[in-house]
Order: sequence, then C-alpha cells, then structure tokens
Amino acid sequence: MYFFMLNTPARRLLQCAIELPPTVSGAKKFTEENADFSSTNGRIMFTIENLNGESIGGINLNSIDERNGTFSIGIVIEKPYRGKGYGTKAMKILLKYAFFERRLNKFNDSVLEGNEGSAKMMKKLGCVQEGVRRQAVYINGQYLDFILFGLTKDEFIEKQKRGGRVEVEQTKKIAREAAAS
Repeated sequence: MYFFMLNTPARRLLQCAIELPPTVSGAKKFTEENADFSSTNGRIMFTIENLNGESIGGINLNSIDERNGTFSIGIVIEKPYRGKGYGTKAMKILLKYAFFERRLNKFNDSVLEGNEGSAKMMKKLGCVQEGVRRQAVYINGQYLDFILFGLTKDEFIEKQKRGGRVEVEQTKKIAREAAAS
C-alpha cells in the first residue's frame, strides 16, 4: 500500500524518478531531523490541511541560502484537492514566511514541462519565467525541459497589493466548498 501511494505518475514526474519507501530507520531519522523546524538540511516542512482539519498535502521551504537570500519551495497536493486553490494559498503563506520572517529575497523554482497546473500556479503567484533548462530529464522515453521561475520579495509585495481583494474572495470560496463537503 505504501509503495502505491508514492509511486504514482504525478510523484514520478515530481521527483523525476521512482520514489522507494523508506526503511523504518530511515523514516525515523527523517522525522527526527525535520520535526522541530531547526533542520540543518536546509528544509522546513509543513502539512497542508483543509478547513475540516484533513491532511491534503505537504509543502516545504528548501534550498535555503541565507547568505544570498534565495530559496525554493516544494509542494504536493493530493489529487482530489488539486485545482481548488489550496496549493496557491499554501504557497502564499510560505512565501510570506520566507520573505518576511526569514528575510529571504528571491524565490527560485522549476516546473517540469507538461506540468500545467504548477506552471499556472507559478504565474498566478506572480512568478516570472526566467528561462528553460532544455532536455534536463529523461522520463518515459523522452527528454523533458524544466521551466525556470523566479519571484523577488518586491515583486511579491507588489502582487499582494494588486491582488488583495481577489484573495479574500478565493478564501471565501474555499470556506464554502469545505462547508458543503
């Protein structure tokens, strides 16, 4: 059962590989390293819950470079909850944390060619497409590109000023959907 949860087409595309289940000792070590938010591996992990308190995914701040003020974010939303705004909302919360609490300045990320949902989310967040890493990975018999995105703290602030009213409406929509389910 555990293997089938990790070895899905979406997870393979996300990781660009098949993710094998950890050993008990490996899982224990991973939990210990990440449980208290003082990780020395450059990753801070969170669970994403809906308004009913159900776990619907995970998000992490990673590749943190304090000296240069750069970072990346990894996110996974369970399939039944995709396309409903949960990922975008979680990303906004983590971007606020990174920019204002951690005082980082630049978000860098990449989206695998064909991952339209993630590319759409990056653009919705205000990220700028900065380039393409051509034929970077080989999956299912073909080479695929990585689309490179970036967002500075100043760009994020400006986007939040322009989009504040829209965010309130999206939050209300998510709350209505949660109440209906």
